Amino acid sequence: MKANKPAKSTNILILGLGGVGYYLAKRLAHEGYAITAIEPDPQMIRHADGDIDARFIRGNAMSVECWKEAGAERMDHLIAVTNNDAVNMMSCLLGDRFGIPRKIARVRSTEFGGEDSMLRAEDLKIDLIIHPEELAAQEIFRLIKLRAGNDILDVAEEQILAMASRIHEESPLAYKKLKDIAGLYEAFPFRIVAIARGIKTLIPGGDDELLPGDQAFFMAGCEHLDQLMNLTGVEQQKRHKVMIIGGGLVGSRLAELLGKAFDVRLVEKDEETAKTLSHELGHTEILHGDGSDSNILVSAGLLDMDTFITATGENETNIMSCVLAKHLMTSQDNRIKQRKCISLVNKEDYVVLASTMGTDIALNKKILASNEILKFIRRGELLSVAHLHGFDAEMVEIVAAKGSPITKIPLSKLGKYYNGKIMIGGIHRGNTWEVAVGDTQIQHSERVIVVCMSQNLKDVQKLFLA
Repeated sequence: MKANKPAKSTNILILGLGGVGYYLAKRLAHEGYAITAIEPDPQMIRHADGDIDARFIRGNAMSVECWKEAGAERMDHLIAVTNNDAVNMMSCLLGDRFGIPRKIARVRSTEFGGEDSMLRAEDLKIDLIIHPEELAAQEIFRLIKLRAGNDILDVAEEQILAMASRIHEESPLAYKKLKDIAGLYEAFPFRIVAIARGIKTLIPGGDDELLPGDQAFFMAGCEHLDQLMNLTGVEQQKRHKVMIIGGGLVGSRLAELLGKAFDVRLVEKDEETAKTLSHELGHTEILHGDGSDSNILVSAGLLDMDTFITATGENETNIMSCVLAKHLMTSQDNRIKQRKCISLVNKEDYVVLASTMGTDIALNKKILASNEILKFIRRGELLSVAHLHGFDAEMVEIVAAKGSPITKIPLSKLGKYYNGKIMIGGIHRGNTWEVAVGDTQIQHSERVIVVCMSQNLKDVQKLFLA
């Protein structure tokens, strides 16, 4: 279908390679976009030059000469993600003067860009404003409100769900190959579409085995939610008591969102920040202390909590505090399966590691922000893309074009060509969505849910496009 064709000649100008910019440049370059980046730090450019197929210009994001050297007048998208909000907003005004049609800016402050703001997005010539901290807080809020704080995604018009669950030693799925699991549980169709193990993500095949400690992502019809949760040992109930470690932009905003509906306690290490938050967050109990100290956690009421969230600015503190919390809660009683630990991980390389060390759900602000930007850029190419939290994997909705490679082979032979890279999770057929199993062969114009490694999105496009 014409709407699915990738924009191979799309030119993108990225301002700033710190954090979001580097991650975006790498992913977009993998997909074949023409990337030009302006960055003042020569060391960062050297590092990126050896890792990303892109053109790099050393200079200031506000330098008109750098923009001219980059060929700004030929760009289709501007992505301003420097560490300075003012520079990002001004860059979009400058980009408008150069005639760049679509402009994206990362803005940490929520005072700009809204409908009620003094300066709205249209005033600043911004087509998409990204608030990373707000995205992270809203996503955690969604997860806590949703089915016991589990990572459950409703996809395919809410007819199919994807759910993450940890495999425990006593799980009936432990030490079994996926092909054997499919034979044992024929009462309802489901697929295991991704596995996080150690620091790696696997797109599994039938001969892969589930091991204790694995974080597995399941896909099934929504009508089979109860059966899937029973099989994986997940209880469906609402969480009422939440503890947040860290009162920064994410932690404080999350407490604000949760405070009116949940019993929330926030532990903040800095005394002055704790005092300020105690006045600002009327529905949250603010405690001053170190969230990585077991005595502090226990005295703050950890053992009574249902959901534990780490949202400090330090990766090690967030990950290790979750490991510590899991240990303390496990030693107290056997309710560990019903309790959830959610961790904010600022380094994307640690996301999979965190999800296998004690964190039930690991979130990364850069990935969340990048996904919003990628969805905006990919409009008309992929119907939708969602990142699987804690996995280096994506869930994509796409339409099979007439004459595309995927229409010429049954799913049973897909692994021969894309083993460990791509898996078909669901198919829209006969006006309904169904989980893809067996020797199903995809027909042209059918909508499909695909799970793939993050670096293989380009392969998905090749597979589904004529």
